[in-house]
Amino acid sequence: MSGLHRHSAPRLFEQPHTAITDFHAVSCWRKRRISCGRGPSSSRCRLALTLRRQAQAEGQEASSMGPRGPVVVIDNYDSFTYNLCQYLGDLGCKYVVIKNDDKTVAEVRAMNPRGVLVSPGPGKPSDSGICLQAVRELGPDIPLFGVCMGLQCIGEAFGGDVVRAPCGVMHGKTSPVFHTNVGVLEGLPNPFQAARYHSLVIKRDTIPEDLEITAWTEDGTIMAARHKQYPNLQGVQFHPESIITEEGKQIVGNFIKTLLDES
Repeated sequence: MSGLHRHSAPRLFEQPHTAITDFHAVSCWRKRRISCGRGPSSSRCRLALTLRRQAQAEGQEASSMGPRGPVVVIDNYDSFTYNLCQYLGDLGCKYVVIKNDDKTVAEVRAMNPRGVLVSPGPGKPSDSGICLQAVRELGPDIPLFGVCMGLQCIGEAFGGDVVRAPCGVMHGKTSPVFHTNVGVLEGLPNPFQAARYHSLVIKRDTIPEDLEITAWTEDGTIMAARHKQYPNLQGVQFHPESIITEEGKQIVGNFIKTLLDES
């Protein structure tokens, strides 16, 4: 969130910091392209059961996802982290949540996660605990998705400047987002409406050579970027977990697809 506190914002759900939901059956979702756009979401249990039955019907085995562990969600003490977790769970993805100062990067790697999600959070990237180091050390070989501060961590980790947004504080404001139809943005309308909760951005003329801009607003503010050599290291500035973002669940679903591609 970068400098803003949103403790009063409505949450989709809360649960304990360690939570795991069914993931293996989402391999079926990859084939069937189950809709994950707007509209009422099923309960995690119901959707996971449906996916499991579909996977069994197609002869999929629970072990088909390989031995890797669940997605590690690094929580930057943000009130919306569990909204992201709900989307992961709705799509049948196992995850475990850790605070940004709970573990070292080496300990996270030892968990053998199939992916890492860096959550939004207050402050600036230097306030994000292990996140900058996680981007540099885990991002090249483990799919990593950053949201809001998570994108800023990606930018700063590779040499970009994170500065005050020229447009000022964005708190629950909606903007049309234009994009290149790659990575987590693949298959989305162009533009689509996205919710913004931030006061910091990656300064456009300092975008690192290693990164490519994949989404932006009408005034050129960076809304998404990914690594050129490691395209599954990517992030968005806006908030897909907000109900204001029209295609939020599809964006999270696209992240899950990268986990399947890597397995």
